[in-house]
Formats: sequence, structure tokens, C-alpha cells
Amino acid sequence: MYRNLEAELSRKGLTRSELAKLMNIRATTLSNKLNGKSDIKFSEAMQIKKILNVDIPLEILFNA
Repeated sequence: MYRNLEAELSRKGLTRSELAKLMNIRATTLSNKLNGKSDIKFSEAMQIKKILNVDIPLEILFNA
């Protein structure tokens, strides 16, 4: 759902499952959030940005 986020995950060589593990959440939970089935909290978006270590603004990183 989030093309820019998926691109950054690919550049970093991270899978969604690995990202979920780094966030201390279940892979299913992260998948639901990234597929739009549940909301991503601001704190979670910031955590993802920090894990990916990118300077991209959140509104671009999470642009659908």
C-alpha cells in the first residue's frame, strides 16, 4: 500500500517480517497496518522511519 515505504525496505534489504521483529510486533499486525486494515499510529510511523534511518518526511514515506 505504501510504495515509498516498500521501496525503502527493499533498499535496506529488510522484509516486513524483519521490520515487525525490530518493532516488537507480530508480522500479521504490521501487515494489517501496511495493507490499510488497521491504522498506523504516529509513534509507529516514527519508529519505522528511525529503523530505516531515512530523512524522508513521513508524509512522503507513507504516501499511498
